[in-house]
Amino acid sequence: MKKNFYITTTLPYVNAAPHIGFALEIVQADALARYHKELLGEEVFFNTGTDEHGLKIYRKALEEGKNPQAYTDEYAPKFDKLKSALNLSYTHFVRTTDRHHVHAAQELWKRCATRGDIYKKSYRGLYCVGDEMFLKDSDLVEGKCPNHPTMDPIEVEEENYFFKLSAYREKLLEHLSKNETIIPERRRREAIQFVENGLDDFSVSREKQRLSWGVPVPGDETQVMYVWFDALTNYISTLGWPEDAEGSYKKFWENGVVVQTAGKDQIRFQSIMWQAMLMSAGVKTTDTVVYHGHIISGGQKMSKSVGNVIDPFEIVEKYGTDALRYWLLREAPTFEDGDFTLDRFKESYNANLANGLGNLVSRVITMASTNGVKTPGSGGLENDPALVPFWKCLDAFEIKKAADYVWQRIADADKKIDETKPFKLVKENPEGAKKILEELLAEVDKIAFMLKPLLPETSEKITGALQHPESVQPLFPRIGK
Repeated sequence: MKKNFYITTTLPYVNAAPHIGFALEIVQADALARYHKELLGEEVFFNTGTDEHGLKIYRKALEEGKNPQAYTDEYAPKFDKLKSALNLSYTHFVRTTDRHHVHAAQELWKRCATRGDIYKKSYRGLYCVGDEMFLKDSDLVEGKCPNHPTMDPIEVEEENYFFKLSAYREKLLEHLSKNETIIPERRRREAIQFVENGLDDFSVSREKQRLSWGVPVPGDETQVMYVWFDALTNYISTLGWPEDAEGSYKKFWENGVVVQTAGKDQIRFQSIMWQAMLMSAGVKTTDTVVYHGHIISGGQKMSKSVGNVIDPFEIVEKYGTDALRYWLLREAPTFEDGDFTLDRFKESYNANLANGLGNLVSRVITMASTNGVKTPGSGGLENDPALVPFWKCLDAFEIKKAADYVWQRIADADKKIDETKPFKLVKENPEGAKKILEELLAEVDKIAFMLKPLLPETSEKITGALQHPESVQPLFPRIGK
């Protein structure tokens, strides 16, 4: 049964150029969006964008001698360039400085306040600029934020507004009791344990005299919104909430399947704070949040100071879009950390793209064309029972397993060629050889179909080569060390 499918990435901060870690998230989301749109024929709303408020952005702008708006206006388009570099199919790109988004964030605040879930109090504590959040003693590792061990937390004392997260313990546990709310299961258990360990109300504003760069708090000119309260609202503001003039919010959020993607370190924000905010505002909670792992390099977390940050634009320029998409979707574990080094990338490229997929397509199409065997008419692959394992993997958000299934089919086709030797059989048994080549062409056609959401450009090239075998070219030329 077809349905309306909504999927969104988190919004990266624009305090640095796009890196391969965010490329992982957005390519995973793109594969899921393409699966639902191109293979299942569903209507899809695919959202991404940029997070542009907060102390981190404010400080970075000042470092470069720019006002924050000019700074974000310069950096936001750099993230939008990922669309062409990674061949992404997102339909909407939201900026948290957009006028409508600011209006939506203020409306969400008003609804939570009307519910009695926002109050003001004085507070003193340690603040991590990297995560844009206050830290409890239990959060600290050797006095530092575990996510930003090279940054010293700053001590802040001020009067802020707080959100009554503690009032939503039972409702959150009820929400998290549903298996589909968080993928994978171990992250759902983490969320449940976090709630069961006790919830503290969290600060949702900052004093304007300390941080002027943010969404103004409704009715209080001395405060701006906490960046996470503002940024999380993008998931519904991009749909036109609250007015919903075009009906997208009702169509995709209220009556559709809502999926968010996020890094495994964001459970507190995405599955606890955000869901409680939605409950308070009387808005439907997210159906599923899919948490992915991080990209490390040579066993180390990526860091500019270490010098191991990977630029996705450079990889694409040297090796092609689908080469990087392949690594992110198959070589990197879907839910755990993936270790990227250029040597491993090249080794995988040659083994699985040049020698694996590329060699199979070239061999089969060339053999068939040379012997006058034409591609049998394709069609109806959406209902092909042989592809059910592939559908099941993507339905379960198991993107790597889906890609593994495709490459197993590639290996099986290669094995069939080696065992049946149609290039020799054509002289002894022409009809038998023709049948085998037709079966191999049909298999290549199925492989191209399954690659649509994973490697869309390569899928199109294979389909074109099947229709015009005289134009077949190497899909992935081998690369040297």
